[in-house]
Amino acid sequence: MAKLDGSHDGMVTQKWIKELLTTATSNYTALSLFSGIGGLCAGVKKAGFRVVGAVEYDKYAAVNYRLNFPEIPLYDGSVAGFLPAETPEVFEQHRQTYANTETLDLLFGGPPCQGYSQIGPRDVADPRNEMYLEMIRLATLLHPKFILIENVPNMLLMKKGMFKERILNSLKSIGYSNIGLKVLNAVDFGVPQARRRVFILATKPETLSQNLQEIFDATAEALVEAPVSVDDAISDLPEEVTTNNTDPILYPKCSAPTYFQREMRLDTDGDIFTKEEKAATYKKITGKAVNGQSLYNHHTKEIQARRLALIKLLKPGKKADSLPKDVWDNARPEKWRRFDGALPAHTLLAQMHRDLSEWIHPKHDRFITVREAMRLQTFPDSFVLQTSEWQQLKQIGNAVPPMLGRIPASVIHVALAMAASAKPMRIQKSQMSLFDATI
Repeated sequence: MAKLDGSHDGMVTQKWIKELLTTATSNYTALSLFSGIGGLCAGVKKAGFRVVGAVEYDKYAAVNYRLNFPEIPLYDGSVAGFLPAETPEVFEQHRQTYANTETLDLLFGGPPCQGYSQIGPRDVADPRNEMYLEMIRLATLLHPKFILIENVPNMLLMKKGMFKERILNSLKSIGYSNIGLKVLNAVDFGVPQARRRVFILATKPETLSQNLQEIFDATAEALVEAPVSVDDAISDLPEEVTTNNTDPILYPKCSAPTYFQREMRLDTDGDIFTKEEKAATYKKITGKAVNGQSLYNHHTKEIQARRLALIKLLKPGKKADSLPKDVWDNARPEKWRRFDGALPAHTLLAQMHRDLSEWIHPKHDRFITVREAMRLQTFPDSFVLQTSEWQQLKQIGNAVPPMLGRIPASVIHVALAMAASAKPMRIQKSQMSLFDATI
């Protein structure tokens, strides 16, 4: 544990939080549900947790999860069929394979959000709205110290907060009544993209006596970073793209990478993603050593001549409503949109797999590539995707950026350290109102 700092003994300050997380090691255990391709898992690992198992139903996402996290046992089936208490033999097999730890510090996941999403049907009767109950079921079986639930902010508002209250009441009903809730915008935490997500953290009062909401507030404030622009994120990647979704290209050289590019690139050290770690992961996935590095997933959708002519008319930061009326009828002003390279990106969505017209490169007359989308989601270049381009774009759009997922997991790391302290510890009150816990 980091040495306590502050004018009063036992005071938890921003400096203490940063020191604690800087020296974070993977001593805590975690189990991932609704894992996708592993964006939230990558963030949880970066907060000092060892992920002992994962669950993912989508077979295409499971392929990419296994490729990038070969050390983590993956149950590729429905969460509803995981650890079935009514079948003791299967239950024990699952527990030994995917949750083989005496103490589980964290159960985490992002239940499907299509029923809540503002761009989705927002169907109150969508059965996926109730998948959080599977996390409640598994919490009663595994008794994790903490639970982390991720979702879209609209979940808090839908039906006047009905689903928010259901989730909070379900947590309280199994004893997890010490709760912290926040809507975080990824752009505040080093992610070159505006992307808002709600995180609900919960624990039992006997596990943590301090107020979890206060710990959430203080830790999030301590980890705020300056905004990162699209150019900061992808300007080192070449205009040239591959013609298919399997062939890599020569890894681009960069004499002066930005701070963010140092995090992403294979040949540089970052504060979060080290060169040694990225090189080891890359070799494990591709079989290539550092000197044989290539850039994978730098491909995108083809552009027909008519669309290319339209794209050439779009200036950075502009949308379809800026085009001449004889070029575009303005019926859908959001249809065409070019990034402003000097600003963070607007939100990447799963619908990119159907149409990339809202995600046009700030300088080149083409759509962004899969790799550029991964950069904007803070997946380092050592993270490689297989499956079809269609699936890759869908999975990236659904993912939690690792550098965002690291934040709520870091809150839990801080809370676990405070709970384990022999001295009473208390949070230094936040002086900022950057975040809104209740939306």
